[in-house]
Amino acid sequence: MVDQHLIEIMKKLQTESKKRNFVESVELAVNLKDIDLSNPKNRIQEEIMLPHGRGREIKVGIFGGSEMAVKAKGVADAIVQPEEIEEIAKDKTKAKKFARANDFFVAEAPLMPTIGKRLGVILAPRGKMPKPIPPGSDPKSIIEKLKVSVTVRTKDKKTFHLPIGTKEMTPEQLAENLDAVIKRLTSKLERGKMNIRSAYVKTTMGPSFKVI
Repeated sequence: MVDQHLIEIMKKLQTESKKRNFVESVELAVNLKDIDLSNPKNRIQEEIMLPHGRGREIKVGIFGGSEMAVKAKGVADAIVQPEEIEEIAKDKTKAKKFARANDFFVAEAPLMPTIGKRLGVILAPRGKMPKPIPPGSDPKSIIEKLKVSVTVRTKDKKTFHLPIGTKEMTPEQLAENLDAVIKRLTSKLERGKMNIRSAYVKTTMGPSFKVI
């Protein structure tokens, strides 16, 4: 069960943030300590499933052959067949727009070298290189998981931010999402919570509240 203290923080976050004419995201900022992120081995890049999702539609694109395209229809938000990769790659503006339009990508494993060569320069810096899946497999389960996930990506900086929901979600939902992220993050850090200097939550334009 989630700590009542986290629920109270989320209640405070919602009541002390002014009403806006758009749905604000709730963001988590984490400051790490005593960890050398100049060493790539110590960096973290994880997709974490949120118990209550992101509070907004998450789009997942898939690269796959005709069989995969049939299975992905109605589940994936964009389907790219092998012969279409080059078409997207040769137009940088189109490729960037495609990358922005989707939060995650998956791809049949044999297509990964081609995707890396043709679209890696666009997708990799955005942390959006596809997750490989076996050829002919059913992509439904992985796509559904990604649609309720968030990416933790530290790069070489000790401070990073990620969304954990929206202001319209209940305090309990936000607290449970936050708890899931912190637990997964600490499991990946060498010294667990001892590697976290501090953590704060805030709405897009609201004040921040310390959670660690």
